[in-house]
Amino acid sequence: MPVTESSRAVFLSYASEDAEAAQRICEALRATGIEVWFDQSELRGGDAWDQSIRKQIKTCALFVPVISQTTHDRREGYFRLEWKLAIDRCHLMDANLAFLLPVVIDDTRDDDERVPERFREVQWTRVPGGKTPPTFIERVQRLLSGDTSSAIRTASSGTLPSGRRPPTSWSPKRALPVAVAFGVLTAMTAYFAIHKTWTSKPAASTHLTPTAAASIAVLPLANESGEADQQYFSDGISEDLITALSQFPGLKVIGRTSAFQFRDPKEDSRSIGAKLGVAHLLEGSVRRSGEIVRVSAELIDTADGTTQWSERYDRPYKDLFALQDEITRAVAGALKTKLLPGEHAAAQSEQPPSGNLEAYNALLQGRFYSPRGTEADDRKAIEFFAQATQLDPRYALAWSELSRAWIALSGDFLEGAAAQEAYAKAREAAGRALALSPDLAAAHNARGDLLQFVDFDWRGAKAEYRRALELAPNDAQAKFNLGSALASYGEMDQAIELTRQALVTEPLRAWGYKTLATYFLGLHRLDEAEGAINKAVELQPASEPYRSWLTIIEIQRGNAPAALEAAQQEPPGIFRDMSLAFARQIGGDRSAADAALRTLIEKQANNSAYQIAEVYALRNDAKATFEWLDRAWNNRDSGIQYLLFDPFILRYKDDPRFAAFCRNVGLPAPTETASRKSI
Repeated sequence: MPVTESSRAVFLSYASEDAEAAQRICEALRATGIEVWFDQSELRGGDAWDQSIRKQIKTCALFVPVISQTTHDRREGYFRLEWKLAIDRCHLMDANLAFLLPVVIDDTRDDDERVPERFREVQWTRVPGGKTPPTFIERVQRLLSGDTSSAIRTASSGTLPSGRRPPTSWSPKRALPVAVAFGVLTAMTAYFAIHKTWTSKPAASTHLTPTAAASIAVLPLANESGEADQQYFSDGISEDLITALSQFPGLKVIGRTSAFQFRDPKEDSRSIGAKLGVAHLLEGSVRRSGEIVRVSAELIDTADGTTQWSERYDRPYKDLFALQDEITRAVAGALKTKLLPGEHAAAQSEQPPSGNLEAYNALLQGRFYSPRGTEADDRKAIEFFAQATQLDPRYALAWSELSRAWIALSGDFLEGAAAQEAYAKAREAAGRALALSPDLAAAHNARGDLLQFVDFDWRGAKAEYRRALELAPNDAQAKFNLGSALASYGEMDQAIELTRQALVTEPLRAWGYKTLATYFLGLHRLDEAEGAINKAVELQPASEPYRSWLTIIEIQRGNAPAALEAAQQEPPGIFRDMSLAFARQIGGDRSAADAALRTLIEKQANNSAYQIAEVYALRNDAKATFEWLDRAWNNRDSGIQYLLFDPFILRYKDDPRFAAFCRNVGLPAPTETASRKSI
């Protein structure tokens, strides 16, 4: 039934198995004249239907998700996309505006972990079997009339809508960085309350609004131990602070990659705040001397550089995790602020369950080496992560990090049997992590990496990354990962949106802009692709592959001289060979085009079969294109993940051989992608 006045309509979202109960709710509402969008299509699909659903969610007045044991059991279903679209819309709304109105049709628990966190923040209504009480209908009528006195209540701090205490994942032993984090939040609470009073009066345009105020970057704490080899420890404390703060909804926290670019900053706080897009900085230092650890921290207002709060923590090293009472008091104070509404997300603990300090110390050292990207550093990282798991075999986070380190080593530096052995160790480590801690986002990210890059199980990777993001909604890496998996499956709009969201908290991560440019290229949005890749080049001018993307942009524009110029800017190596082979194909010199392709094949045939297929696609040689695609698949070339948004390969999207290849590698053909829905 079409909605005649969508701004006063109710959207009813349900799993197909719950259609009968949803029908009862719909009929009860319609009987009182309430307009309800209730799709009863048995066969869902097609662009027109999809756009209609998206439009209704975008414009309806209330969104009513029907929650049940079915929605708990079903890991996939179109209703989950509907839920996501509704939650995405919430981000654009006034926090006090009633929009989500969950109903439960059976005895599903209020704290169901497979229901989005945003749904658990509001009061649920129980309508067994869809039998809708008059009080619920009256409530809907009041909300549709604009009566905010009946606004849907947010679950109070510490309790769920049912009144039960929430399950807690706080360990009885938590790290000093978390205590500092909640101390910061308590200080920010008081500061924001005062600041809100300021902003309620006429003020200069430079004053921050309360929304803008809820943002912070943790700069790398200075190592004042006097020993360079203790840098890993201060970096680890800084990263733990980022993790702790990121678990609060409503607080924008800049990620490690971007924040750590301001180690020993020469710029003032205003400049750093502008580059990172935050109103506050957390600065400080760490000194570890013998058995004593001192952490000093201060909260800086980036608008004027003033210190809003400062504190110093001195603790015996052996008591690093023994601050539960202090943490509890800080959390209670922090959660009272209106700027950080609701409960924080389930804590993604950085600490070993045994409280073993040496295991934690080994984890920090592994994290210090893993981002460096050399084979020697990857092996050092593996050594320390493995040490952490030996010291505490139940340390799920260490197992997760160990898995990702093995994948990095194998993907970048190993071949043949050595690579397969490394992948086997990565698989074992990821399995241990998930078995030990099924609700650890890092474990699902590690498992997703295996499925995406080793097993080429696109659907499985998407499910793992989605679960990681549910568990850690503010984790930029989880957003990047899920975006990558969705793009591999041809779901480009969502991939772009997730990547943009990730870049909000990682605004200086060059790799993220390169990824965004790649997605834009697949949609032939060339100006946006150029803007994104130029940002990546600006952030990391010396990085090799970014100018290759400029080559591809100019090829799509048909500008042969500009494409060749961009390719020639690459330093000698695989990316230069690849870029020159691409650029030469659209010039008028056929001998140069042949020579460039020949060079690429001679040097990179074993490692770059997918790129060679792209060159043949540019040459309009369909037979060779599919031969090299088959070779890429036999080699399990990681380039396959670009198949459904590759501007060169997609020249053959209507060729029956392309659809057959897609089916062979487990991906939908473009014609299927156009009508399929994210699940």
